[in-house]
Amino acid sequence: MGNLPVVTTSFVGRDSELDSIDRALRDHRLVTLSGSGGVGKSRLALQTAGRVRDRYADGVWWADLSHLDDDQLLTTTVCDGVGLLDHSARRPVAALCEWLSDRRLLLVLDCCERLVDPCRQLVSELLAAAPGLTVLATSRQPLGAEGEHAVEVHPLSAGEDGDEAVRLFHDRAAAVVPGLALDSPGDAAAVAEICRRLEGIPLAVELACAQLRESSAQEITGRLASRLDSLSDDTLWPRRHRALRTTIGWSHELCAPLERLLWARLSVFRGVIMTADAEAVCSGGPLGAEAIAPALESLAEQSVLRRTGDGYRMLDTLREYGAMWLAELAEDALFTDRHARHFAQTAVQAHTGWLGPRQVEWYGRVAATHADLCAALEHLLAEDPERAMEMAGCAGLFWSCCGHLHQARTYLERVLALPLSAGPHRTRALWALGITLTLQGDHEAARRVGKECEEAARLGRDVEGALSAAHSMSFTYLMMGRPQTAHLVSDHALRRHPGDPADAPSQMRCRVIRLFALSALGRLDEAYEEATRLQRLSLRFGEHWARAYADHQLALIHLLQGRPRQAESHARAMLASKHQLHDSLGIALGLDLLAGAIAAQGDGVAAARTSGTGHTYWRIIGHPHRGTPELGAIREQWELRARQAAGDSAYERAYRRASADDAERGLAHALERQLPS
Repeated sequence: MGNLPVVTTSFVGRDSELDSIDRALRDHRLVTLSGSGGVGKSRLALQTAGRVRDRYADGVWWADLSHLDDDQLLTTTVCDGVGLLDHSARRPVAALCEWLSDRRLLLVLDCCERLVDPCRQLVSELLAAAPGLTVLATSRQPLGAEGEHAVEVHPLSAGEDGDEAVRLFHDRAAAVVPGLALDSPGDAAAVAEICRRLEGIPLAVELACAQLRESSAQEITGRLASRLDSLSDDTLWPRRHRALRTTIGWSHELCAPLERLLWARLSVFRGVIMTADAEAVCSGGPLGAEAIAPALESLAEQSVLRRTGDGYRMLDTLREYGAMWLAELAEDALFTDRHARHFAQTAVQAHTGWLGPRQVEWYGRVAATHADLCAALEHLLAEDPERAMEMAGCAGLFWSCCGHLHQARTYLERVLALPLSAGPHRTRALWALGITLTLQGDHEAARRVGKECEEAARLGRDVEGALSAAHSMSFTYLMMGRPQTAHLVSDHALRRHPGDPADAPSQMRCRVIRLFALSALGRLDEAYEEATRLQRLSLRFGEHWARAYADHQLALIHLLQGRPRQAESHARAMLASKHQLHDSLGIALGLDLLAGAIAAQGDGVAAARTSGTGHTYWRIIGHPHRGTPELGAIREQWELRARQAAGDSAYERAYRRASADDAERGLAHALERQLPS
């Protein structure tokens, strides 16, 4: 179990450091790898984590902090790193402490240097709450926490053939120029000299290797020798980092002018950089949009960017250098603002396209750009609060679905606390906050916000706002165990505003609540008709969110009316859609129904496994009620039936094994079960 990043390059050398860190992790619960930028701390931590992962029953988990400039998102970023998508109203640190309290795992916190004090405080709290937790941190300086064991990461040994830096150079050279021979005496001497002058710093060596496409090793050596004292940016890095800053500066100068300009402008990004986003944010002046895709590829070939999936990442050290030049060009404010407005528009487009065939794509897009969306919101809160309110309202439902409830609540409460004008943006933000509060189980607060949303929609004579308010209110009543009231509110709104859902997408959301309320009231025949109508509408628009909930209710109805095979089919359809939407709450609900359908067919062991995986998802989201209240009694009936079919001991073994397994793996296993013929 775990989420270690996948790398495509080999790891070279550092055998003694690996052994030393391995021993340190056996003797200490907090080990920090410290050292200058580019020295290889993150890669050494990753190699160590892969090497020791079998020692941790609950896995090795990685949290990348490199995109954080302050501590507001620190704890939620670590929650994301360990797979905790908490849906409760607790403080994130309390949820994280509870989640880790009975686990034995290794948590890697990468790039703590901008947040040394907050990281020290967080790590201290986590280690006190979780006796089975070990933390491996990377930072340019130790955290200073009690019990910390600091390991200074030095550059690779350099200067002679066979040394680590030379081996790294040969390894990366083979990737840069396949088939290149560097085994002549002249080449061997040149490579050794390059590595010696670069002081064995891995990032510097990799940047130098990238130049082999255009230059020989001897040419690189000659140019490097003349440059070591030529740069004077000591305000950015201390003089002891001369080799690295010289190499980065040299790589910068070897880039074409437009590539240098793009490097600087890309420094405003926080996460994965997609080509279309780079074109939208970074083009302008001499850098046309058509030049950006080839420039991105060229920067990747020169090791300034790292390819990752369909996009690119920039190492933090290189991003710092780009940011320095962006400030030097006096473009930092301009492009920070352009970045924020681009991702604000992305959120608006996602919200506008929610009810349509690109719905799954938009959920994936919002999930993938989470770090940049947060950075954009932070900027707009200070510079353009009205735009921030629009953005937060548009992102709210996506974040709630994808598990970022704490971030959603924080940003929505911040924008709504500002003295901003009334209108559709404020109404939408109130709706999104109401949904978020309900999912966290804070029902009284959700009701108050729902009433405020209802009043705002009434004053604005806003049909979509009125349906959104009804959705928020009826959802809250449903989760409070008041299905009759939920039905009255949603049904009244739908009868009052009967138009096309294309004009008011919250009509679909109200239909989902009305459907759930009907089945909770025992009006199963009406619920069945409502579910089939909702499915037809969903298919018309090509969307998945409402269709998945229609499948959920059809599975429940079939199960309650004694048709478990049909119930299993609909439960599987729901799980497939919810998995595509990154919706852990929906997956948990679907697994409970799937377990019931399997139990009703007499396979108690498979039902126990499925229920155990469902338990894992419920723990991930920390949901206070495991769905709507009336499902609890029904779930108990299914469990009793499965226990009777399997026997208590077999049931417990299967359940415990599944609940201790990785959630994604358990879901895949549950979906592999063949449907009955």
